Amino acid sequence: MRTIRLQLRFLVPLIAILVGAAYLALPLMDKLTLRWFARDLQLRGSLVANALSDSVADALPETRGRRLQTLFDRAVQDERLVAIGWCSPQDVIVRRTTLFPASLDCRSASATAAGKEPTLRIAGGPVLVTVHPIAGEAGPAGSLVIMHDLSFIERRSQDTRQYLIVLIAGLGAAIALVTVIVAQLSWRGWVSGARALLRGEGLVRPLVPPSPELEPLAAELRERLRDLDDEYRRTQGPNAEWNPQRLQSLLRTQLRGDEVIVVSNREPYLHERDADGGIVVRRPASGLVTAVEPVMRACSGTWIAHGSGTADREAVDAQDRVALPPGDADYMLRRIWITPEQEQGYYYGFANEGLWPLCHVAHVRPVFRESDWERYREVNRLFADAVVAEARSDDPVVLVQDYHFALLPAMVRERLPRATIITFWHIPWPNPESFGICPWRTEILEGMLGSTILGFHTRYHCKNFIEGVDRYLEARIEHEHSSISFRGEQTLVESYPISIEWPGAETQQAWADPATCRSEVYARLGIPADHRLAVGVDRFDYTKGILERINAVERMLEKHPEWVERFTFVQVAAPSRSALDEYRVFQERIQAATQRVNTRFARAGGDVVRLLAQHHEHEQVNQLYRAADVCLVTSLHDGMNLVCKEFVAARDDERGVLILSRFAGAARELPEALIVNPYHVEETADALYQAITMSAAEQRERMASLRSTVREFNVYRWAGRMLTDAARWRLRQRVNERVQRGSAG
Repeated sequence: MRTIRLQLRFLVPLIAILVGAAYLALPLMDKLTLRWFARDLQLRGSLVANALSDSVADALPETRGRRLQTLFDRAVQDERLVAIGWCSPQDVIVRRTTLFPASLDCRSASATAAGKEPTLRIAGGPVLVTVHPIAGEAGPAGSLVIMHDLSFIERRSQDTRQYLIVLIAGLGAAIALVTVIVAQLSWRGWVSGARALLRGEGLVRPLVPPSPELEPLAAELRERLRDLDDEYRRTQGPNAEWNPQRLQSLLRTQLRGDEVIVVSNREPYLHERDADGGIVVRRPASGLVTAVEPVMRACSGTWIAHGSGTADREAVDAQDRVALPPGDADYMLRRIWITPEQEQGYYYGFANEGLWPLCHVAHVRPVFRESDWERYREVNRLFADAVVAEARSDDPVVLVQDYHFALLPAMVRERLPRATIITFWHIPWPNPESFGICPWRTEILEGMLGSTILGFHTRYHCKNFIEGVDRYLEARIEHEHSSISFRGEQTLVESYPISIEWPGAETQQAWADPATCRSEVYARLGIPADHRLAVGVDRFDYTKGILERINAVERMLEKHPEWVERFTFVQVAAPSRSALDEYRVFQERIQAATQRVNTRFARAGGDVVRLLAQHHEHEQVNQLYRAADVCLVTSLHDGMNLVCKEFVAARDDERGVLILSRFAGAARELPEALIVNPYHVEETADALYQAITMSAAEQRERMASLRSTVREFNVYRWAGRMLTDAARWRLRQRVNERVQRGSAG
């Protein structure tokens, strides 16, 4: 009975629409039919007039008009012609056939023929009136008034109405039959699928009040919604802080039973041999590791990465796995081994000589080689195989990290079509014109569109990517929802500003106070106690603005020579990609610039610029942050840059000044820093002088605001937003699957 009522809800509006359509269509068809035939008859009248024109001209000289009358009488024997009249140049009817209306004069006939409806109704039925001027040798001789029979059009219109009514009736019957069959087949499957969702497999939010037929289901819906709402308010309300516990709660409630797999080139920990032959564990200098490693500790998933440590093979088990972090075993690391040839082509070649300069506006030309591209594809396939091997289900959550794996999402999608693939691009995305340089631009875009969610640091980078897809691929783009449909799959393109793990209370209590850090750093580096200290912490990379930073220090001391004896700049620069010529040349330029500044401002208290070109552990860097008066982040182009956020998090004394490049993504989140254009040496030098002379009160005001922002928008919020979007996506996918199964059953 319920299904019959539901079917009637479909059928009654359907029948009403079909009846209304027929009611509106029939008069329209009549008008169109009349217009089409009228046009044909007017053309036919012109042909008749042309055929009679010579004969009429010959017959006009006869004064009695018998030849003209005979000519007209013969012409109207055609079944489509009703009457013909001849109008003199003075608009007087001279000759007419029998059925020509006596009441119709020449002026009236011309006015009727020129009107929108050139028709008349006479004794024999409706006629179409056309007027055709006839010219003789001496000029205009008069005009023919021809009346065409329209009765046959009415007969054809009646036939058309009958055919149209039969067609609409047949179409309505077919649609009604299909509706009844589909409703009968899908009802039971839909109800069983919805009840399964209510047992905890997802959240259904009704958009309209439930109908009487669904009332039994509505009670269960309301109860389940209340439970979920209470749970959300308790664990994820607007005032709750994002932390590991909240992220774990999100995974339990919204991604229940789902495994998380992270894929990155750089591993979170390296096992290496020390000078004594023992194995030591070291964390690499990487913003990606800084951001993602705390998330993995909260998720307890599997991290797949390239094993690059000298003792990595000795630390893994038979399946190339090792539990991390050391001593805690919060997650598993699966190491992938690649050959030196693969590393040279995939990592140093295509990724860092091609994609890295392509995506950064740092005025270094990208290099693209066919052999590098082949290695890049080969290694992406190797990592995709590892993802499939590590997945314990057919729908894992896969977090693909950075530009090393642009092809991997589509490769995983091909083999795990139900997987939720979240790709986060940690570096900027270029505009379509710049991206067009890449010979394999379409392959890269197609690979990335294998993602369920594609994340960038800023909306500007999202916009660049969407515009690139619009230019180079045939895809449907919904700008309002920032989504792309390509080959039947949909990808959400969203901005997720990355951040760091905010240090907890126990961590901060373990720190030495800033005064102690300052004295230890000054003693270790031989810096006089009365000096102001500025620091920079980066990898040796041409995008980080290290050279511009040194030039700004030089210019500041030129303008304010009184600070030569009271200022020291320490630059930590971890060696990176030294196998590439571009990086070796850059390191040489930095060393030359450092030597030049130190020679120019030679002094008894040691060098002005201290270049520490070696790897520093996190504890050493944190000590340097807490000792410094100023931190310089002068990136020429950066996705986010986490050094600035690490400096802010380290300053629990609310002292210190942050100088931040406007070309770093973090500049949008941290406006209380001194924002500079690193290409403008004068501006950066003035900001440095402002920083070292800033009052303690202004430092506290700026730093307190910066710390509040970084604490609230921490790495768990970044991961939580992506995983929440993934959970919604998975829910929608499962609802669709159940509805489809229910309809099929």
